[in-house]
Amino acid sequence: MPRSRAAALPALSLIAATLLLAACSAPQQLQADNAIAPPPPPAPGKRVEVTGSAISPYSGYTRVPPTTLQRSVATMPYPMPYPSPSYAPGAERFPDAQANRAVLVEEQPVSTFSSDVDTASYAYVRRQLSAGRMPPPAAVRVEEMVNYFPYAYAAPGKASQPFALTTGLMPSPWNADNQLLHVAVRGYDLQRAERPPMNIVLLVDVSGSMAPQDRLPLLKQGFRLFAQGLREQDRVAIVTYANGTTVALEPTTGSDKQKIIDAIDALQAAGGTAGRDGLERAYAMAQRHFDTKAVNRVILATDGDFNIGVRDPRQLETFIADKRKSGVYLSIFGVGDGNLNDALIQRLTQSGNGNAAYIDSLLEARKALQAELGSTMFPIANDVKMQVEFNPARVAAYRLIGYETRMLARQDFKDDKVDAGDMGAGHTVTAIYEITPAAGAAKLVDPLRYGAGKKAAPGGKNDELAFVRVRYKLPGENTSRLAEQPVRQATARATLAAAPADQRFAVAVAAFGQRLRGEPQVSDYSYADIATLANDARGADADGYRAEFVKLVRMAESLGQAATTGRP
Repeated sequence: MPRSRAAALPALSLIAATLLLAACSAPQQLQADNAIAPPPPPAPGKRVEVTGSAISPYSGYTRVPPTTLQRSVATMPYPMPYPSPSYAPGAERFPDAQANRAVLVEEQPVSTFSSDVDTASYAYVRRQLSAGRMPPPAAVRVEEMVNYFPYAYAAPGKASQPFALTTGLMPSPWNADNQLLHVAVRGYDLQRAERPPMNIVLLVDVSGSMAPQDRLPLLKQGFRLFAQGLREQDRVAIVTYANGTTVALEPTTGSDKQKIIDAIDALQAAGGTAGRDGLERAYAMAQRHFDTKAVNRVILATDGDFNIGVRDPRQLETFIADKRKSGVYLSIFGVGDGNLNDALIQRLTQSGNGNAAYIDSLLEARKALQAELGSTMFPIANDVKMQVEFNPARVAAYRLIGYETRMLARQDFKDDKVDAGDMGAGHTVTAIYEITPAAGAAKLVDPLRYGAGKKAAPGGKNDELAFVRVRYKLPGENTSRLAEQPVRQATARATLAAAPADQRFAVAVAAFGQRLRGEPQVSDYSYADIATLANDARGADADGYRAEFVKLVRMAESLGQAATTGRP
C-alpha cells in the first residue's frame, strides 16, 4: 500500500467515527449554532484549559462552527448540555409517594412535616423537558421545584434568631371556591467573614457508569469552581470509589488550590460501584480531621448506581444516621440520566442531615457549588419541623401541596429525638396549602348525623384561620426552640394579583409541578395559564431562573400538544 494512502487511513477512520457518533445522537444534539464538542479527558496530573470563541453556559465546552454539525432541535428552549445517555429509558428509580389528598379539619386539624431545601427534582425535570420529553410523574417533587428559586422573603436580623416567618392568604387560581395559604421561612444569611472553616471530603463515584460527559466530566468542572472558592482555613480531601476505594487527595488547605485542582483533573471513570466502602472511607477521613469549630461534611457525587458491596438502603441509612450523630453531615450531588437512583439518593440525604441537588449542566454546577455555597454548606439550624393547625370554624379541609416524602406524625413535632431537615445560611423554605373554607364543607362530605357541629376557636381566636409553628435546633444544641405565628382571615388578599410577586411565582411553580404529576386538582388549569401567572410574577430575575421556568412551562405545553396531534 502506498505510504500516502496508509497515512490517510487514521484520519478517514476518525472522520467516519465522528459522523457515526453525530448520527447516533442526532435526536438529542444541540442547535447548530450551539453545538458542543466535548474536550478530551485530561491526562492524570495535568490541567486542561477549554478555550474558544464562545462558551455555552450550559456546558462549559467550546462551540464548534455551524458547518461542522448541522443539527437543530427547534422546540428546545435552550441547548441540552450533553447528548442522550447510553442507558435504556425507564431504568431510573424515584421515591414512590402518592400525592397528598385533602384532609378534613374536624378529623385531623394539624399538619406536620419536615423542611426540605433540596432542589434535585427541578433540575431533573428541566433536563427531561429540554430533551423534548415529559418527566416521569414520580420524579416531580413539587416542594423541590418551588424551593429551587431564590425569594426575597423578609430576613431575620441576627443568627441567634435564625428564622423569619411570613404567611400569605390568597384566592386559588385553579379553584375559585378555595384559598391558598403560603407559608415561608427564610434563614439568616451568614456573610463570608462569618462563615466557619470547612472540613470537606469529596466522595466521588468513578465507576464505569460515570464515564459519560454528563457525569464525571461535568462534576470535575463543578469541583474546579468549588476549589476556586475555597479559603485558606478550609480543608478538602478527595476519596474515590469504584471496584475499591482510593484516597485521591489527602486533606489539603484552600491555600493550595492548584494541588486540589490537579487531583480533580486526574479523576477517571472505570469499574464497579462499591458505594458502602467509599462512604466508610470518606467518613473516616472526615472524622480523623474533625474540627468542632468547622463545618464537617461528606459530599457524595454519584448517579446512585451502587452495585457492589452493601446495597440494602436500610443498612446504608443506618450507617449514615449513626455518622450524623458524630457531627459529620452528608450532601449528595446526583448526575446522569437513564440509571439515576434518585430514590436512594433521597433516602441517604435525609439520613445524613444534608441536601440533594441534581447537576444537569455547568450552570447548575456553578449554582450548587459556587453561587449558593453558603446555603449549601453552612447550617444555621438542624431538625427544622413545621406544623400548621387549622381552625375548624374557618376551614373545612386543607391539602398540603408536595412534601409527601417529608410528612411527620403530630407527636414528632415536639420530640427532639425525631430527625428532620436542616437549613443553611440564607435558605428559604416555602409551603403552600390549598384550603376549602368552612362554608364549602357541604361540597366535600355529608354532615354527621350525630355530630356536635363546628365549635368556635377557644379563647376568642375565631378570627384566626390557622396557627403556624416552626421548631428547630441551633447547631450544637439538643433542645429545640419554637417560633410561631397566627394567620388571620383579615390578611387575605381579595385577588391573586394583589399578592406579592414572590408568592404568586411560587404558586405558579406549584401548579406546574402538580400538572406534571397529573394531579386532578389542576386539570383545568392549563400550561398557558401557568406561564402567564409566572411571567407576570417574574420580578427582577437577575440570574434568569424565572424566565427559564416560563420557557419550560411552554415546552411542556408544546409537548402536550404534539402528543395529542392527530388523535381522534
